Amino acid sequence: MSSQQHPILVTGATGQQGGATARRLLADGVSVRALVRDPHAREALELAASGAELVTGDFDVPDSLIPAVTGARGVFVVPPAAFGPDGWDIDIEARRGVHVIEAAARAGVDHIVFTGVASMPGKDQWGSEGKRRIEAAAVASGLRYTLLRPVRFMENYLAQGLPVDGIDNGVHRHIFRADHPVQMIALADIAEFAAIAFADPDRFHSETLELAGDAFTPVAAAEAISKATGYPVGYHELTEAQADRIADAVAEAWRRSRASGGWHADIPALRELHPGLQTLETWLAAGGSAKLTALFDQQQADARP
Repeated sequence: MSSQQHPILVTGATGQQGGATARRLLADGVSVRALVRDPHAREALELAASGAELVTGDFDVPDSLIPAVTGARGVFVVPPAAFGPDGWDIDIEARRGVHVIEAAARAGVDHIVFTGVASMPGKDQWGSEGKRRIEAAAVASGLRYTLLRPVRFMENYLAQGLPVDGIDNGVHRHIFRADHPVQMIALADIAEFAAIAFADPDRFHSETLELAGDAFTPVAAAEAISKATGYPVGYHELTEAQADRIADAVAEAWRRSRASGGWHADIPALRELHPGLQTLETWLAAGGSAKLTALFDQQQADARP
């Protein structure tokens, strides 16, 4: 069996980035092994029906990862974030990622692609210290590695029940300046870059890609969503005091985004690698608008007496 016939192990396969990557690789005819905790979960069964091999394992039980990585030629690493009584637990998150990388190194995996979070100049924020530790483990592993750093997802507009992001009854609340462009990316495009890296590990070994597909001011993005859905959407910029009341990490991100100028992905260079890189408008046209309209319809129905 040639190395190209060995599967790529996708961790977090029932989550957003892992699921998108597994589907992209399968569509390209790549053999996929999906790491899941519950093989009977709906998302896991859908992956299996699409052709993925399911393997059970637990990020918190390192020995359970050995069968998953054995025989794989590549591993897509996206460990689940951990939240405790004091918020984001970066130590647990970091350990989970390191466990996968150590297991991959023991098994002689050829290539690791880790997806973390985009950087801003200055001190880390948004819990990203845990992701930086995982990046360091990938670099020190002796394996070929590629680091992806995506910015905010376009799909975050669909989020519900969060103190920031999502759209609740016509209002998008976030920490970002209303008049400053904020980079964003579609989940499917993160998967595209992962697939590009796996297809050419020599070229992308030791590369770090800051990923974004578009940049809109939050006000302009709300206007684009309003036009696409027919529902009026406005933007509410949180004050520093409001961010402080939500969580320390949110407050730090509020301050860092203003002090640093925000994310800095080179979108034209990324489009050279991936010409189909989605803009906000193309994401809306490709299904984002329909999902948002359905969400707004439901919100309107729920608000009726």
